[in-house]
Amino acid sequence: MNKDIYKKAANAVINLIYSNDEELTDENIDKSINLVLKYPGLNDKIKKDELQNYLEDTKNAFAFKPRARLLLQLGDQLIRSESVALLELVKNSYDADANKVEILMENGDDPEKGIIIVEDDGFGMDLNTVINVWMEPGSDFKTEKFKNNELTPRFKRLPIGEKGIGRFGAHKLGNEVELITKKSGCKEVYVKIDWKAFETARYLEDIPVKITEREPVLFAENETGTRLTITKLRTAWTRGMARKVKRAIGALTSPFESKDDFIADFEVLDKPGWFDGIVNWDQISDYSLFHFKAEIQDDKIEKLEYSFTPWSNMNELSGRSHCFLSLKNDNIEAFSITEAEKTFFYNKFLVDQSKDENPISLTGKKIGKVKFEGYIFDLDSKLLSMGNFEKTSFKNYLKENGGVRVFRDGLRIYDYGEPGTDWLGLDIRRVNVPARRLSNNILVAAVYLDRETSSGLEEKTNREGFIENESYEVLRDSIVHTLSLIEMYRMPDKNRLREIYGPTPKSEPVLSLLKDMQAYVNDKVKEIPVKKKLNIYLEKIENDYKHITETLLKSAGAGLSLSVVIHEVEKIIQSVQSILKQEKASEKLLELVEHLSGLIDGYADILRTSTRSNESVISLLNQTLFNVEFRLLSHNITIRKEYESKDDRKLKLARSLLLGSLMNIIDNSIYWLEKSGKLDKLLYLDIQENEEFVSIIIADNGTGFTLPTDRITEPFMSGKSGGMGLGLHIVKEIMLAHKGSLSFPEKGELDIPQEFSNGAIVSLNFKK
Repeated sequence: MNKDIYKKAANAVINLIYSNDEELTDENIDKSINLVLKYPGLNDKIKKDELQNYLEDTKNAFAFKPRARLLLQLGDQLIRSESVALLELVKNSYDADANKVEILMENGDDPEKGIIIVEDDGFGMDLNTVINVWMEPGSDFKTEKFKNNELTPRFKRLPIGEKGIGRFGAHKLGNEVELITKKSGCKEVYVKIDWKAFETARYLEDIPVKITEREPVLFAENETGTRLTITKLRTAWTRGMARKVKRAIGALTSPFESKDDFIADFEVLDKPGWFDGIVNWDQISDYSLFHFKAEIQDDKIEKLEYSFTPWSNMNELSGRSHCFLSLKNDNIEAFSITEAEKTFFYNKFLVDQSKDENPISLTGKKIGKVKFEGYIFDLDSKLLSMGNFEKTSFKNYLKENGGVRVFRDGLRIYDYGEPGTDWLGLDIRRVNVPARRLSNNILVAAVYLDRETSSGLEEKTNREGFIENESYEVLRDSIVHTLSLIEMYRMPDKNRLREIYGPTPKSEPVLSLLKDMQAYVNDKVKEIPVKKKLNIYLEKIENDYKHITETLLKSAGAGLSLSVVIHEVEKIIQSVQSILKQEKASEKLLELVEHLSGLIDGYADILRTSTRSNESVISLLNQTLFNVEFRLLSHNITIRKEYESKDDRKLKLARSLLLGSLMNIIDNSIYWLEKSGKLDKLLYLDIQENEEFVSIIIADNGTGFTLPTDRITEPFMSGKSGGMGLGLHIVKEIMLAHKGSLSFPEKGELDIPQEFSNGAIVSLNFKK
């Protein structure tokens, strides 16, 4: 028995019964068999009794029967917009090894007369490919090519599409589609589909699609390519729709990299003015102020470049640039960078510096090397007034194109970087720390992935980004962490901009704003009673603000130390548990509990309201070290108490505030000593005097300061991953309240041991 022939005959019998809306009874089966056996070519190959037996064995086992309208539903639901529809067709051209794809539209505002043509110069299709690939929705043709690492002959590309549904983009655009394609050495293949037929027919197999092979008509004998002609448009196109598609086509490749091997263009033939005023990257790129490039692989940022480039008319500012390479210690390149910064970026230039329990690592996630590049702008109104460009178009470009886009093998993955798609959570981060963080509307950036090595990142069927699996989460977290480093390096340059060209002084932005408001009221408000009342309110706001600032300053030291309190108590509790297990309530346990009580008393002293009194500096330092003793032990930090050999001094100070300040500085040293990766971690404390000051010196042998010391006390300036950047700012304010100062001596300025000269050195200076 030829099973294939009997299978086709059995399917014909069952389809005949169902098409007549009849039941699958023995009588109906027999009647349908008689009809089927009358088909030409079957009656002499099939025996009725064998067909009956075959049907008996298989009549309760049926395949899915896809309804004709299923294709229409797929097109509508998987291809959500005209932009996505055309982009899917453009991606098909890319996979066909095309160098150029042109999209032309005419009469788009009239669906009946409208026409859209998508034509490329790719390798085209032969009859077999059209029938067995193009006509098979969900075909795995491209997937197999990717698995087998089959590159296209001309441009050596791996296929971007895998799902086999991109052709439904044609249905999204119009109800009639004409396909003409030609492969090298083959005839042209012509296909015409009327999608309206799929609305009325019952099953897919009820709609025959005529496919014709013919001598070349459209393409010359030596040409190859594919042309799709779409008519009976499904919607009337507007100028706004066309401009959106124009931008989408232009954004298909990265604006930062010229891609001469693939060019896509969209034109509306009968509406030449529709694209007037669209700004492109070349027109805006010169107005970025900051630029960065990064390469991430496994658990390291292997390279990071940063540059600050003021505009030519910013005469009071000079630019700067840095390049860090963390592959080999002797291969670090740096420009205008300290040895401490070199050490920091070499030793701990990891993708993550905050998640000790679950560090971010691309290793094993099938992501490959990630390249990340971006340009950062500034939308401050005073800065914009210095630019020689049209401000509205500039802002609109950033609004429509701002964010971080993702490209794989040079082609964009949607929807990353689209307005409203904040896949990195940048805008939320900026709400928490607005002065430091980047937001989508001032950043134009691109993430580059390699198709072959990024198989762990799988595209969703609906073309809205990657499936949010573990590989996706690691990619996202590594990009956010890299941006945090960029933000750290950008902060001093941004502050320099604000100081010289910004609208308000850095130190008192609120008070400066209030002064501006008062000046505006006095100049613009003409009604005397209204002006008087407004000024009264503004003066009250100013006084209240000053009062609140002073009150907060008094409690700031304690507030910053509360997290350390919790941390220390947790450490001691862990030690208690360990000793209980090992020594079963020995005397050491009692000593530890007594120490815990003393430690908590020490922290309580910080939280008490403190007035200024004559305090022993040595006692203050001893209390500080006592409060952080267990933290220093847990991090294996050796303390050098040089101050014990000095004469004690008494100073009039607020003990609780100074305790908090000293603990904050030591907390910073602990953090950076840990990040330095050194085995021999040292902390140095001393008291030194000169004619004017008594100074408390704290130094370590860690990374040194990663930010310029003249900027490090500014609010929200922090080199810590996730740090708020308020600690040293508050310490500075506390020292000013004591009529002293906070300083950061350079190497050689103080008499301290050599091993501390390249670390961080902090000096709290009290007037005698």
